[in-house]
Amino acid sequence: MKLVLGIILILLPICSIAQESEESQILALKAKSNAALRAFDEELNATFLTDGILITTGAGTLISGKTELLEYIRKASGPRMYWIRTPDEIIVNPETQLAWESGTWKGFVEGSEESVVGGNYAAQWTKKSGNWLIQSELFVALPKE
Repeated sequence: MKLVLGIILILLPICSIAQESEESQILALKAKSNAALRAFDEELNATFLTDGILITTGAGTLISGKTELLEYIRKASGPRMYWIRTPDEIIVNPETQLAWESGTWKGFVEGSEESVVGGNYAAQWTKKSGNWLIQSELFVALPKE
């Protein structure tokens, strides 16, 4: 019994370090994705998504797949906009290779530093072939505080 307890106590910090490492990877990828969005580089941003990405926009439109997302962006009317997601929480499940991310988002018109829309978001990440990719994102536009 003491041996089992000893092994668990030794492995807990290792599991915690692995969790932090996975979280750090996701945070770094989110920063790169945000930079791609800010630069209006939709093709680069798409590299952070699974082919079957599911996105619910802040206004409730459901987009299914990278191709549909790129088409949705190309057909958007009005001024060009980008959004920035700021994570508040990331939880990784090493057994399923899935991660939960939640936080706030803000939408900006090109050339402006003041957001015109924003709210809360959640994302599901999946680790495919050793790389974390966003599998789904849900955005909810909320009144500015």
